[in-house]
Amino acid sequence: MTDVRGHHARRGEFRKIQNWIGKSGCTPETASFVPPPPHEVEPCLAAWEKFLHESDLPPLITIALAHYQFEAIHPFLDGNGRVGRLLITLFLSERRILPTPLLDLSAFFEASRREYYDGLCGISERGEWQDWIEYFLLGVARMSEDALSRAGRINANLAEWQKSVAGESTKTPTQVVELLAANPFITAKGIVGKLGIAFTTAQRAIERLERLGIVQQTGTAKRDRVYCGKALLDILEEPARLTPGDN
Repeated sequence: MTDVRGHHARRGEFRKIQNWIGKSGCTPETASFVPPPPHEVEPCLAAWEKFLHESDLPPLITIALAHYQFEAIHPFLDGNGRVGRLLITLFLSERRILPTPLLDLSAFFEASRREYYDGLCGISERGEWQDWIEYFLLGVARMSEDALSRAGRINANLAEWQKSVAGESTKTPTQVVELLAANPFITAKGIVGKLGIAFTTAQRAIERLERLGIVQQTGTAKRDRVYCGKALLDILEEPARLTPGDN
């Protein structure tokens, strides 16, 4: 949380004072939700951690319940939402539901913010777990479709680029395209380190990809130039597609 909102709020430490959630200027008496008092935070987190390890429910149900529980405990003065969302991806990766951290529900929660908060409040106020689980699983489905769409389009670009350099006299351009699959930004020094080739060979490969329109230089630096596979970056940075079949 360095240099972001909340970086002064005892980042990385469990809260020692009472916090609450509500409109700006509200008090605990008028807040929409008041988490457990500070002395209950660590016992609540201990129970939460035990649940994560001992739950025999399907993993998606387990993390749906655990996400609510974490947000209800609200263990930090700030950053609880960010950490809570990150924990979903980390949990599914740790359980090998995801081979890599590809699924992020943040965009779904943000796009349906009212439903998200209504779902959390529905559990706290009325015990509406079923509605929350259905909402959470809908988010998983929508963001999975979005991730698959992005992956498919990225792979299509890479396949086309591989085809365009397939007839080169050296395999270096092909290898550099493979590097773009892991990171759309490349430098000659980075290529040298990853492929173990001469700097001039790496630079010639970049120049070839630049002529083909595969990469372009970012900025105007004369030394240590950074190049980008812009088509891949555009796919990664576009807004999430949350409508079924909107590919």
